[in-house]
Amino acid sequence: MDNVDRAGVGVEVGFEVEGEVGAGDEADDEAGAGTGAGTGDGGETAREAAGDEERSGPEREWDREPHPSDSMRTFGAVVQALREHNGLSRAELGTWVRYSKHTVASVELGRRMPDRAFVERAELALGNTGALRKAARHLTRGEVGLAAWFRQWARLERKAVSLSTYECRLVPGLLQSEAYARAVFDNSIPLLIDEQAEAQVTARMDRQRMMRERPTVPFSFIVEEAVLRRGLGGPQVQASMLDHVLELTAPRNVTFQVVPLWLEFHGCLDGSLQILETPEGRWLGYSEGQQNGRLISDRKEMRLLCQRYETLRSQALNPKESRDLLERLRGEL
Repeated sequence: MDNVDRAGVGVEVGFEVEGEVGAGDEADDEAGAGTGAGTGDGGETAREAAGDEERSGPEREWDREPHPSDSMRTFGAVVQALREHNGLSRAELGTWVRYSKHTVASVELGRRMPDRAFVERAELALGNTGALRKAARHLTRGEVGLAAWFRQWARLERKAVSLSTYECRLVPGLLQSEAYARAVFDNSIPLLIDEQAEAQVTARMDRQRMMRERPTVPFSFIVEEAVLRRGLGGPQVQASMLDHVLELTAPRNVTFQVVPLWLEFHGCLDGSLQILETPEGRWLGYSEGQQNGRLISDRKEMRLLCQRYETLRSQALNPKESRDLLERLRGEL
């Protein structure tokens, strides 16, 4: 699923956080690693009505970079030095840049990638020398292989107590075989160089480890039959994919269901969807489109998405019927 399934290394685009979240609502991937586009997702974010202002409060864990790069730490040190030279506290700089003092601290400590708005406003607040704009051009993340807009969701996945995925485009990333993943990246536009493709495949396989390392976490997958029949990569790749899906969905904590082609009703026609439950009992969702992703936390919207997922689960083939279909498809190759 995830656009990490398709996107190239280093592509930075808008990752929108929806609904009732804490500090750091702005998309931390809007700019930064040199090629930022900040495309967004239809402008439905909670921060839209209030401009780019961020709510006060401590930084959320999923806003932090798991592996900050040297360039982020260096940029943060420059921000801190300029701030102190101008006699501003973090709270005062936060007022200038319209972000909380916690976000300012995270940027200064190299824990968070600054977005374009932060860089521009900090530049103006700290002397307008051009130093921050120039330094921002060289910012890179320490975590490669994951699309920028998918990183926050990938971090949440690692601690989720349950995870549900509906996919209508590709085999979900957590179930892709290595050969299938390579075929996906071979079809990326623009084309990826070998090093980029290898980083993507490595990230994909590393992400799949949690399927084996967390045997008590419930994983639910619903996939369209058309996805399983698509000949992406050719017969050998399809065979490896079906074998891989059969293997990974065999454990008791994994449920795999297929939406058959002949289904007359469909509860999730609005597109692919992922839902997880946090250790604190909170439900979060993730959806994506071309070159962007959307993290959903609004409780009302999550109730609707959970209802859609449960409806589709009741309409799809049951797990035994789905496994029988997988085996038939495998036998046809």
